[in-house]
Amino acid sequence: MPAGYVKLATGEVFTGEIVGQEQPVAGEVVFNTSMTGYQEIMTDPSYAGQIVTFCYPLIGNYGIQLHDNESRKPKVAGIIVRELCNAPSHYGAVQSMAQWLQEQGLTALVGVDTRALVKTIRQYGTVQGIIACGSPEEGMKPNVELPPPFTSSYWVDAVSTKEMITYPNSGPHIVLVDLGMKKSILDCLLAAQCQVTVVPYSTTYEQIKALQPDGVVYSNGPGDPVALTPWLEEVRRVTQAYPTLGICLGHQVIALAYGAKTKKMKFGHRGGNHPVKDLSTGKVLITPQNHSYVVEEESVDLEQFMVAYQHVNDGTVEGLTHKHLPIYTVQFHPEAHPGPSDTAYIFHTFLQHTQKGGRSAYALA
Repeated sequence: MPAGYVKLATGEVFTGEIVGQEQPVAGEVVFNTSMTGYQEIMTDPSYAGQIVTFCYPLIGNYGIQLHDNESRKPKVAGIIVRELCNAPSHYGAVQSMAQWLQEQGLTALVGVDTRALVKTIRQYGTVQGIIACGSPEEGMKPNVELPPPFTSSYWVDAVSTKEMITYPNSGPHIVLVDLGMKKSILDCLLAAQCQVTVVPYSTTYEQIKALQPDGVVYSNGPGDPVALTPWLEEVRRVTQAYPTLGICLGHQVIALAYGAKTKKMKFGHRGGNHPVKDLSTGKVLITPQNHSYVVEEESVDLEQFMVAYQHVNDGTVEGLTHKHLPIYTVQFHPEAHPGPSDTAYIFHTFLQHTQKGGRSAYALA
């Protein structure tokens, strides 16, 4: 394997070896603390434009599985790992991770002191970085184009579907607005017998109305939610007309549509064991998360919304519930793929409001 390194915008350099594509790549360097789920993470559209550092020291030990992708192709810019397993042990493995990386054209830097790298990110915050072949002492300057800023709407546009796709079923009709959705959100809705129409992020209220949905879901996705400001009025009109569930970026966008503000975290929440308190019951739920931005609690209009969930570790807003309309938002991932399924009930709560019969049938539920 050729020697390689990652250089951060703050100047720090971490060395290793290159596996997969050997072309230099650039992106926002983040870290994920999950012990499993590396395939889902690499194919999650929310990671578009990011270089993901895996905190767990051994990656690839159960190989690549046929049904674990969250999208057709990996969305990460690159990955960084301590040790890459070349001899996976799992009955469902179809190839090793190294083979998959090469096949997918994805760049990985292995053999890195990921503990030191994560401590650096925690010290400075999320930073831009470049992975390249060679030795940094050689003075090599990789000819790699820096990605667009995360304040740009480019990221959602790059990963959202370009056309409407309908999945027939016998249950309520749900419009799933694709801001960069994980496939497992669609899978959860289909498993609940919903008919699902996946639509682009730029779909208007009138276009959604024409589909005659029983409910609407705004998905997860990459980038800064403020970049979607041009569509906030459409989001507001949709949520006032149909039962709505917002997940991750969808949660942030709905909050913005009702006048709240968002801010970027120092290094975000990315992992499978984030404790979240349900403020209505006092129960603590263990949740999978992946986000850089949060809704500022002091900006929430408490005459319309109540804060429904709160992160136990840092007190940040993890979900909102409208006081009069069936609008639910969560910062975490109830589809839990990968991760614990403590919050899977959120889909059931939402779907209870999507029965046919018009707004008046559920507005008071």
